[in-house]
Amino acid sequence: MKLLPCSAAKTSSPAIPNSVEDELEMATVRHRPEALELLEAQSKFTKKELQILYRGFKNECPSGVVNEETFKEIYSQFFPQGDSTTYAHFLFNAFDTDHNGAVSFEDFIKGLSILLRGTVQEKLNWAFNLYDINKDGYITKEEMLDIMKAIYDMMGKCTYPVLKEDAPRQHVETFFQKMDKNKDGVVTIDEFIESCQKDENIMRSMQLFENVI
Repeated sequence: MKLLPCSAAKTSSPAIPNSVEDELEMATVRHRPEALELLEAQSKFTKKELQILYRGFKNECPSGVVNEETFKEIYSQFFPQGDSTTYAHFLFNAFDTDHNGAVSFEDFIKGLSILLRGTVQEKLNWAFNLYDINKDGYITKEEMLDIMKAIYDMMGKCTYPVLKEDAPRQHVETFFQKMDKNKDGVVTIDEFIESCQKDENIMRSMQLFENVI
């Protein structure tokens, strides 16, 4: 839960309610999640797991939402050897599915459900959305390069063996040669999924985003 900072400072609160249902009724909560039954239906978590996750989320984020700046601040603590600012920006946008500048508990649960318990297809769809920076339904070479550079920057210079500066570009060139089947300069969701599922090396490479989440 330390991954998810809240957009407002913690405030003192009355005695902790006995259940999440009680918490959902608290008028002081600025942003209240959907009914547990709906979240349970939309995710791969049980009601009990959702209760535990919600209590942890509310403990860290009394306001009920996470903004980008505090998300970056907390995320940087996990990668002190590098600069995680840019990757955290891309990751935040992938969680912020309605693009309102904040990650709610619902956003968090839906993304976490896919990353932890989603099918290969669901995880690849999520990864495609991460790489599709401008959300136009295509991944360009420039977008993939931006993501790769952000990942390399975040990992810092502590990797072994030390990565060369042109490593991200070489990585992207290899990806595109395999993924862009019709050589039109963009990768569609179908090309992306088909290429990933057929190539073990790409599948291992694509797991990198799971390792740094």
